[in-house]
Amino acid sequence: MTAEDEALVALLQALKARDYRFVTPTPDTHRKMLWRLFQGGRHTLRDVFGWNRPFRSGDVDSEILDLMRAGGVLAERGQRLSSKVRVASLGEDLFLHSGFPPRARDAVFLGPDSYRFADFLRAELGPARRIVDIGAGAGVGGIAAARVCPQAAIVLADINPQALRLARINAAAAVVSAEIVESDGLAKVIGPFDTAIANPPYLRGSGGRTYRDGGDLLGARLSLDWARAALARLPAGGRLLLYTGSAIVEGRDRLKAELETLATEQGASLRYREIDPDVFGGMLLHPAYRRVDRIAAVGAVMEMGGNASPA
Repeated sequence: MTAEDEALVALLQALKARDYRFVTPTPDTHRKMLWRLFQGGRHTLRDVFGWNRPFRSGDVDSEILDLMRAGGVLAERGQRLSSKVRVASLGEDLFLHSGFPPRARDAVFLGPDSYRFADFLRAELGPARRIVDIGAGAGVGGIAAARVCPQAAIVLADINPQALRLARINAAAAVVSAEIVESDGLAKVIGPFDTAIANPPYLRGSGGRTYRDGGDLLGARLSLDWARAALARLPAGGRLLLYTGSAIVEGRDRLKAELETLATEQGASLRYREIDPDVFGGMLLHPAYRRVDRIAAVGAVMEMGGNASPA
C-alpha cells in the first residue's frame, strides 16, 4: 500500500474510534438533503463524510484533517474544504466510496443495493473455503462474506483499479485479509473456488458508467454473463449467490427465465426470489424502459449438481 493508502486506513480507524455511523441513501435522497439549508454552526463528521458537505477547518479535529490531507482526499479552496470521498457504515465496518455525485466513469458506488446485498449474503452464505466477489466495487460483499465465513479465503475482483484501491483500503481497515485481482469478471481469477458472490450493475443506458451499466437485455446481460462464467468454474456443491435487478415487462421476469435455462444447461439448481419489488423507479422514464412495469431487486442462489467438476 502507498503512504496515501495507509493514511486512509488510519482515517477509517480514527472515524471508527469516534463512533462514526452513516447509512448511504439513494442519490435522489442525498440530493434532496443537500438542497436543505444547513442549520447550525459546525459541521459534524456525518456532514463531512456522509452528506459530503463543504466545511471549514474548525469543523473537524486536527487528526482527521491531517489524515485527509495525507490521504489525498482533502479538497481545499481557500477556507472552503471538502472531502473527495464519502464513508459509509455497514455493521461495524466503514467503507470509503466515491464523493457525491458519483458521475465519473470509474466512480465507486455504495448505496441501498450494497446493504441489501450484504443482508442477502448473511441469509444465504454457507460454509466456504474460497469466496470470490465478482465486481467487488468497494469490497462490501467480500468483507460481509468474511464476517459470515471468517475461515474462508476472500478474493476481491473488479475491472476498475479505483474500486480495487478502495476495496484494499476498506479490507485493511476491517482487518480482513483479501486477495485483490484486477479482472473483467472472472477472467484473471486464478485457482479453484467453491463460492462466488456478485452484485453486478443492472441498469441499461447509464452513460457507460462501469458501476451502473448492465448491458443489453434491459441491463441483465452482465448478470447472466457473470452467472455463466461462475457456473463453468464451480465444483459440485459450489454455489453462486447473485444479487441483482430485473426489469419486469408486462408481468414477465426475463432474467428469471434466462437463469432457469442456464441452470438446466449447467446442471445446477436455482432458488430465486424478489427482495424488493420496486427499485430505481426513475429509470422507467428512460426510452429503453418504455415497456417495463417495474425494476425488482432479486436474489438468486445457484448450486452445482453432483456431475460438476472444478475448472
